[in-house]
This record gives sequence, structure tokens and C-alpha cells, in this order.
Amino acid sequence: MKLSEDIKPVTQLKTGAAKVLQELKQRRRPVVITQNGKASAVMLDVVSYERMKNAALMMRLLSMSEADVSAGRVHSHDEVFGELSRRLKRKRK
Repeated sequence: MKLSEDIKPVTQLKTGAAKVLQELKQRRRPVVITQNGKASAVMLDVVSYERMKNAALMMRLLSMSEADVSAGRVHSHDEVFGELSRRLKRKRK
């Protein structure tokens, strides 16, 4: 984060929203919006937001997977593919 570029007062957002949005899109860095001299919000471009959201989802899935392994809720490769094969055969009939 570059403080001189990535922190903007809300008045700058009000008067130059199109420019702020253009900079967000080009730089792909979050912008902190301040109000009365204090951080009030963070703006992200859509691509960065989607990446962050996907990364958070992946971390949640990994955490759930680790809990499953710790609790012994696992199956071998052969068990999984054997069950899938049986289900596919039943559907074909």
C-alpha cells in the first residue's frame, strides 16, 4: 500500500468517483476512504474482491477438510472410485 496514493478522503471520492474507480481498476490495490481523518471504508476493484472472496472460501474448505481428517472422516481412493463406479452403473440401468 502506498499511503500517498491509496488513502483518500471521502470528499475526493464524492468529487472524483470516476477517477478513483479508474485508479482502483488499474492499480488493483485497495483504497482506504477516510472520513473526518479516520479510516471509514476500504474499496477494492471487482477482480481483487473476487480473488479475495475465493481465497477465503478455499481457506474455509481447507479448514473443514483438516477437521474431517482429524475426526477420521476419510475414505481411500479405491473406496471413493468404487462407490462412484457403482452409482454410475445403477444410473445406466
